[in-house]
Amino acid sequence: MRRGTTGVAIAALALGGGVVACSKSADDSPNMTPAAAVAKAAKNTEDITSLSYRMAGTVPESGRVEAEASMAMKPLAMSMKMTALDQGADGKVEIRLVDGAMYMGGGAAAAKEMDGKSWMKFDVSAMTDGASAGLGAGGLSDQANQDPTQESTFLTGSKDVKKVGTEKVDGVQTTHYKGTVTLDDLRADLKSEDKATREKREKSLKQYEDMGADKMTMDMWIDEDDHTKQFRMRADADKGKFDVTMTFLDFNQPVTVKAPPAKDTVDLAEMMKEAQQG
Repeated sequence: MRRGTTGVAIAALALGGGVVACSKSADDSPNMTPAAAVAKAAKNTEDITSLSYRMAGTVPESGRVEAEASMAMKPLAMSMKMTALDQGADGKVEIRLVDGAMYMGGGAAAAKEMDGKSWMKFDVSAMTDGASAGLGAGGLSDQANQDPTQESTFLTGSKDVKKVGTEKVDGVQTTHYKGTVTLDDLRADLKSEDKATREKREKSLKQYEDMGADKMTMDMWIDEDDHTKQFRMRADADKGKFDVTMTFLDFNQPVTVKAPPAKDTVDLAEMMKEAQQG
């Protein structure tokens, strides 16, 4: 695949997919402070086993992006269709993560460069080796293995979280919260969490650190059924503007992801082995 398409895929994984959290609406719990409502939402991310979502916004180095995805947490599986609106034909990519392998499909544009095959297969466990990095896949293993639900917990680290009001998102009544967070505040907030929670949230923080974003503005919309319907993250990062909104379609529903047909797939490991022998 061209580097542009692979870069889009990496950006998609860095965004990981969305989050669904739980909390009672502030209107349903008039004595609950905004900080308490957000903390309750963060705690309830532990109950999420799968989710589907839409994503739209601007990502450093890839520009404007749109995506739809479904993801299961255990075992980890994901299907995402993404478009980088500023990259023309090279901007469309589909990602599937299943059975410890990641597949990137670029359709007809990719097939022109891979002898008619439209998918490339990566072994997730080997993505950090030098060969993978040379094709722009370095670091993908961390992104692929992180739990995306941790993004919605970021607002717990805010010292200025407030209730903005009530709004409808996709026809659903929600309560809107907003605050600013820094990576230092978020890491300090992790000290009170158990080891497993700290490790999962650290992985989510790392992608922002890699972008050079040390301060972020976050908006969260929690619906009347105790779910986060939508959230937005914004930051002025060293690598460019980051402004992404995730809108959740459903959660804890069955998610099935199938590997592409072998006849349409180029295996990266085999391709590198043949190159070395050649």
